[in-house]
This record gives sequence, C-alpha cells and structure tokens, in this order.
Amino acid sequence: MNAPARTGAIETISFPVEGMTCASCVGRVERALKAAPGVVEAAVNLAAERADIRVTAPASRAALVAVVEAAGYAVPTEPAALSIEGMTCASCVGRVERALAAVPGVTAARVNLATERADVEGSADPAALIAAIAAAGYDARMLARDHAGESGVAARKDAEATALRRDFALAAIMTLPLFALEMGAHLIPAVHHWIATTIGQTQNWAIQFGLATLVLAGPGRRFFVLGLPALTKGAPDMNSLVALGAGAAFLYSTVATFMAEFLPEGARHVYFEAAAVIVTLILMGRWLEAKARGRTSEAIRRLIGLRPATARVRRDGRSIEVPLESVRTGDLVDMRPGERVPVDGEVVEGASFVDESMLTGEPVPVEKGPGGSVTGGTVNGAGAFTFRAEAVGADTMLAQIVRMVEAAQGAKLPIQAMVDRITMWFVPAVIAVAFLTFGLWLAFGPEPALIHALVSAVAVLIIACPCAMGLATPVSIMVGTGRGAEIGVLFRRGEALQLLRDTKIVALDKTGTLTEGRPALTDLEPAEGFVRADVLALAAAVEAKSEHPVARAIVGAAEAEGLEVGAAERFETVTGMGARAEVAGRRIEVGADRFMASLGMDVAPFAKKAEKLGGEGKTPLYAAIDGRLAAILAVSDPIKATSPAAIDALHRLGLRVVMVTGDNRRTAEAVATRLGIDEVVAEVLPEGKVAAVKRLKAEGRVAFIGDGINDAPALAEADVGLAVGGGTDVAAEAADVVLMSGSLSGAPNAIALSRATIRNIRQNLFWAFAYNAALIPVAAGALQPAFGLSLSPQLAAGAMALSSVFVVGNALRLRRFTAPLAGGGA
Repeated sequence: MNAPARTGAIETISFPVEGMTCASCVGRVERALKAAPGVVEAAVNLAAERADIRVTAPASRAALVAVVEAAGYAVPTEPAALSIEGMTCASCVGRVERALAAVPGVTAARVNLATERADVEGSADPAALIAAIAAAGYDARMLARDHAGESGVAARKDAEATALRRDFALAAIMTLPLFALEMGAHLIPAVHHWIATTIGQTQNWAIQFGLATLVLAGPGRRFFVLGLPALTKGAPDMNSLVALGAGAAFLYSTVATFMAEFLPEGARHVYFEAAAVIVTLILMGRWLEAKARGRTSEAIRRLIGLRPATARVRRDGRSIEVPLESVRTGDLVDMRPGERVPVDGEVVEGASFVDESMLTGEPVPVEKGPGGSVTGGTVNGAGAFTFRAEAVGADTMLAQIVRMVEAAQGAKLPIQAMVDRITMWFVPAVIAVAFLTFGLWLAFGPEPALIHALVSAVAVLIIACPCAMGLATPVSIMVGTGRGAEIGVLFRRGEALQLLRDTKIVALDKTGTLTEGRPALTDLEPAEGFVRADVLALAAAVEAKSEHPVARAIVGAAEAEGLEVGAAERFETVTGMGARAEVAGRRIEVGADRFMASLGMDVAPFAKKAEKLGGEGKTPLYAAIDGRLAAILAVSDPIKATSPAAIDALHRLGLRVVMVTGDNRRTAEAVATRLGIDEVVAEVLPEGKVAAVKRLKAEGRVAFIGDGINDAPALAEADVGLAVGGGTDVAAEAADVVLMSGSLSGAPNAIALSRATIRNIRQNLFWAFAYNAALIPVAAGALQPAFGLSLSPQLAAGAMALSSVFVVGNALRLRRFTAPLAGGGA
C-alpha cells in the first residue's frame, strides 16, 4: 500500500498490477485509468508491474483498483504496517482491529499490543486506515515498507517464475511425445512405418489430439483465459495472439481428425504438434523472462536489505534488543563493533569509523564522534558508540532513497512516447495482417491452399512480439537507476536519464561543489584607525547569526583567538552580498565588495590587496563599522581532492564546463585555472545564476550542479539539476539527480550511466522493432514465391519467446556498468 503523496490538490496513488504481459496490456490499463473520474495522469510500467496515478480529491484507491480489475488485471493485496500509540490492554487491541476491519478494502487486520503495531492486508487507502484508528481514539502513523513487505513482492515474483517453470515442464513432457509422433513420422521413414503398422494414422491423430488438449487446457489455459476476453472487448494483447494462433491450429487439426469430410482431400493434415509447441516455447520464454525480470529489481532489494531486523535500545536504564519498527524518535541506540546502524541519528557517546559506502559509494570509512550524524544502513567499524534516533521508519535516508529509486524506475522517458503510439495499434494490426495473409494464400496460393493459408496466418500471429517493445524501455530504466543507486547516483526523476544523455554544457557552483565548503579565515588587514582584534570580534558577532560557510570561518577564527564575541541584534542577511546587524550599539556590515558599494563605501584603498588575495584563490570580504570601511578579510576554501579528476572526466565525455558563482571574479578565475574549467561567470546573485543558465541553454542542453539554497533556482532552471549530497534539503528538492557521494565525481558517473542506459534502450528498441518488421513478412510467406523460404509456427514461437528474453538480458548488462570515477561510487 502506497500512501498518497499530496502536491496541492493532487495526490499520487501507486499500486502493483499483475497479469500484464505486453505493451498492449500497459496501454489498456493506462486508458482505463485515465478514463476514471478524477484521474489527471496515469503511468503504467510493465517491467515494474506498477501503476502510478495522479488524481484529484474525488478519486480513491479502491475505485482505481476496481477499474484495473474491470480491465481484466489483478491488483495484489499489499501488507501495510502502522505504529499505534495509546493502547493499554487487550480491549484496545480488539477495538483497533474492529475499526481497521471496517475500512473498505481491508481483507485482514492484526494488532500486536507488545510491539504497538498493526499489520493490515488489502487495498485500503492508508489515510483511511489512520483515520479509522484515530476515530477509535488512538494515534497511528504508517511505517516504512519493511522486510516482510518487500519479501512479499519478491515472493510473488518467485511464485510467478515457479508457476511458469512448472507449466513449461508439464507442457514439455506432453509435447515431446506429440512432437515425436508427428514430426518423427515425417522425418524418419522407420517411425512412419512403425506408426502405420501398429496404431495407424487415425489412432495416431487421436493420441495427438489428447496430448494437445492436455497442453492447451492445462499449462496453456492462461493464454485463453486472458487472451479471449481481451479479444471480445476489442482490446487484444499478446495472449490473444497466442490463443488465436494455437487455437486455430488445434481447431483445424480437430476438424481434420474427427470431421475430415468437411475438408478437401489434399487439406487433411493435423497441426496438433504446432499448437502444443507454440504453447510450450512461449511458456519457456515467459519463464526465462520472469527469471530475468526478477533480477532487474535486485538493487532495491539490496537497499532494503541494508536495514537490520532489530536494534539495541536503552529502555528503563538497560539496553534491550527490539524490532526495528519499535525504535522511536529520541531513543538512545547502542552500537557494537561491526553492527549495521538501524536508523538515522546523532552520536551522543563514544566514537568509531563508519563505512558509508553502501549509500554514498565512497570507500573510505568516516570518523564519527559526539555530534556526528549516522545513517541507517551503514556499518559500524571497530568502535562502540551510542546515538539518539532522529529519523525512523519512512523518514530515514535509506527509506527516502528507496522511494526515489522506485519513483525513477516507474518513470516514462520521452523516448517511450513513440513506442506507446505504435503499440496501441500493433496487436490489432497483426491480427489484420494474419487475416490478410490467410485470404491471399487461400485465393492465390498453390494447393493445398488452405494448408498454406493456415500455416502462414498462424505463424504471423505467433511471430509478432509486442512484449519486447513493451519491455525495451522500462527494464533498462529499472536496471540503470538501480545501478545508479549502487554507485551513489540517485535519479529523483526517471526523465533525467534521457536528458543527461544529451547534455552539452555542465554549469556548476564553486563553494561546496568544487571546494570543501568549509573555508577558513586566512587574512584580516584593518584600515587606519581600527584594531584587528576588535574588527574580528565585531564581524564574528554578526556572522554568528548566519549558517553560511564563510560566516562559520570568521566565527571559528574569533573563537580560536579567544576573542569575546558579543550578541548581535537586528540581524539581516542580504542575499548574495553579505549580512548586517547591531553589536553593542554599533552598526556592522560584513560582505562582498558589491555590498560595500551598495552602502556607498569605496573599497579602492584595498584594491591591490584584494587583487593579490584573489590571485591566490582566496575570497576577499570587507567589514564596515558605523558607516566606515574597517578592514579587508580573506577566506580560502580548499578545492576538494576529487574535483580535478571530475573536471577531467567531464572533459573526456566531451562536455563544456562552466563555473557559475557568486564569489569574487579573481578568486573564481584562480580556481578555474587550477582545475581547467572552460568559462567563469562570477559575482552573480541567485537570479544571476538563473540568467547564466538561461543564456547557456541557448547554446545546448545544460546540467547544473550545486549544493546550497542559493543554487536551488538554477537547479530548477537547468535542463537537468544535480545536487551534491550533503548539501541543503532545498537544493536536493530542486534537483533531478542527487550525488550521494558528496563530491563532484558523481557527475561524470551519472552522465556516463545515462548514456549507457539510453544506448541500451535504443538497442532494445531497435531489436524489438527490427525483429517484428523483418519476421512478420517472412512469417506471412513473402519470401516463399521467390526463394521458397517460409517460417513454421514452431520456429515462430521459438523466435517470439526468445525476443523478450533478449531484451531483458540486454538490459541486465547495465548491472555491470563501470563508473568512470571509482571515487564517485563505483
């Protein structure tokens, strides 16, 4: 059960859909959902077997589930887990269970007093479950999908693959003797003689009828149960093609066996083995495809598997082990060496090194001590520590990453639009071609014309493969985004995969992106009449109110020198320029040269000093006291060790790199020269960054990389925004891609992965379309008159079965994608 995500008056409802086999199924479910009242947009993913629907308030999950089921597909029940507060006895448990059972869509509800948890099965809206519990007098919240929920999904997929394997085995066991009886008689004279002298042709055909009936009515039943209703509704799919093809061969053979007088003398042949082989080979293909598709979601399963099942929490003065779902915000959690961190929090005791590579891709363990943050899913090293839980359940970083990956995997790329238009008409067109083929061969073919017409029409029905077209894009997206998560690249929007591939220009911020974002004060030269220590103390008092890295550098320098930092009043930040406040009755301004100019102060007396500092890669700042220029200060932000290799990698990918920063031009150009950056846009405010991105977009597709609040507008304006992990939440929300490694090295990895994924998708689409375009005419007998080449229904079934397996197998190659920069998470 996925809780609706609100965006104003719009909700997003997601649920799994079972029974889809090809692109036509996807189109049918999408059209049914889009026609439902209140639906704004619907996207159905064949590979993920999931529907994501954006709806307005009147639409409910239960109503949408009913729409999907009316279209002939199933929505499996998903377990939902809720944490419930306020229960004190067995009566409370009973009251909550009855309240949940009364919610429409609930099939079962179990409440546990000890764990204060409710497990609910069915298709009810999560909001309705919470409301029902609240009405009963208790507080509830949804828990993140747990191991059991994910195991349920995996179990369903495993069960599907197991059922297909079983059906394929049964079909093969019954098809082999059938094939031996029919084809052995044609190919081996001794077998033909044995059959003729023992059981005879009539008995032989009767045995074949019995075996074929078992194959079609048993393992092959699924094609008729799903395909014929779809055909009668005027929306045929892959199952319809198989049902028509195998059914036509079976019915014709049945007439030839038991009512031969209705057929011309030369047309009395049976094709029971063709019907059985078609079903058997397609079941084999479905089984192999199900196995391969199960591997496409391994990345998410591995991410969810990073969570431990239990945590050691301090309760009543002692450390006890509790289920992960029982950990609450504020709990103190004890960590032993080698254990996996259960939830997000802040270290309060002890110290250790923590391996965060599974989330960030960075291989070097990070030191953690009091005040340091730890993330659920990471692994403690040799030390021991205690931390306070700050984010649990669905609020943890790991849960958010899983949701982002799932959302990206369900996305439809622009390239998919063409596929959708074609597949909408593909199956009906194939059926029309099959009927046309039958008519032409019957009218103009050589004798026995009816046999040629039947065989060619069945081959056309069986050779067509909308499955490959439907899977070509989504399986590559699933594997590509999953691999991205493994190397520390999170695609918040699946569309970014395609947009990044076509990027020509990479624009990036300097502070925190190219540099460490932790500048230090290196210089302070007071103007005549001012004392250095006084100026530093007053500037630090103003900057103590700010969270900017430069502000922290000034405050840190004052504290390091043991200066007394006073309290600031009437503090005000001037975006992109600086800050001002009153300290002990004195008016203090600290900021860039343009800030001083806006205040009417001339910084010319410090011009030579500022030029020298800028040439050294330092950022000049100024302090004014009571309207007088008091000092020039300089801070230096060291370049990240990973930045030079990242810029070089971007250049090797053929990209133009532009630095867009609010910093001093001389400082920016000094950094750009050291890193080999192609162009510098300096001394710009946030709106100036947006203007720079707009100008660059006129020259080609632009990706912008940043980490701060002031980068959010530019991230949103760019064709693709990439936020550096460890930056602000605002930047991450505005971005399309998050680089979890916290370094620029994730950018070339993301772009290279995008190119590899889109290349993989195009390979799949070429195969899917080329396969159908080339083999449908061959199956129709287009090469028969000139070259004597034709395609039997058995060969057509084998080719069709393997075409989908090829597409999925090709997509799985992305799991072996190697990132250009291992430091970015490979």
